[in-house]
Amino acid sequence: MTTLALQTTSALLLDGITKTYRSKAGSVQALRGVTHAFAPGSFTAVMGASGSGKSTLLQCAAGLDRPTSGSVLLAGTELTILDETELTMLRRRAMGFIFQAYNLLPALTVYDNVALPLRLTGTKPTKSQVYDVLARVGLDGKAKRRPAELSGGQQQRVAIARALIAQPAVLFADEPTGALDRGTSRQVLELLRAATDSAGQTVVMVTHDPVAAAYASRVLFLSDGLVAGSLDHGTAQQIAAAMSELER
Repeated sequence: MTTLALQTTSALLLDGITKTYRSKAGSVQALRGVTHAFAPGSFTAVMGASGSGKSTLLQCAAGLDRPTSGSVLLAGTELTILDETELTMLRRRAMGFIFQAYNLLPALTVYDNVALPLRLTGTKPTKSQVYDVLARVGLDGKAKRRPAELSGGQQQRVAIARALIAQPAVLFADEPTGALDRGTSRQVLELLRAATDSAGQTVVMVTHDPVAAAYASRVLFLSDGLVAGSLDHGTAQQIAAAMSELER
């Protein structure tokens, strides 16, 4: 498929992305020419050993860091030509974020944490919008609570609700289950899976856990800043075996 065709059929397109970090100790190439198209409504897990470039890929794809060269096209917009104000506005409008640390505002209620992304765009959310998305993540009756009154798993579900309420073009998740026990992790991953299956969201998740990656439709493997392979609909055992082979 041509690059033009990929631009019109992809929710997110990375084309020849490189990222070089320079310091007094020398240069480090975190990404060395990554090209990949993420289809609308897909759930992709990005895996690789420490230092493989997976976190840098997510940061460049989300406009949180600028690539040294290459193109990032998200929701029909080329990110690399935007200034910081334009990037901020695009992230508020077209992206959702879920991090391992939750990043909830402790002084705000669950309701206000979830409503915040819409308010930042100048939109006043309706009560039904907020309560509906809280119901989707299993937090009925928790709207008036504050983050400190919730378990870690509940806080992560608030973060998912906050990411989903604006119906972003792409939902980025960086180790979203890293601080959770296995049972709670399963609930969070099932919510991300439902976001693609039921709501048609595009999800890009960085993880080191083969069990988490098995919830994705595709696993993209990185090694030394390059795409080293992919696996569609793999089991946790198959993904773990592929990672072991990659690390060898």
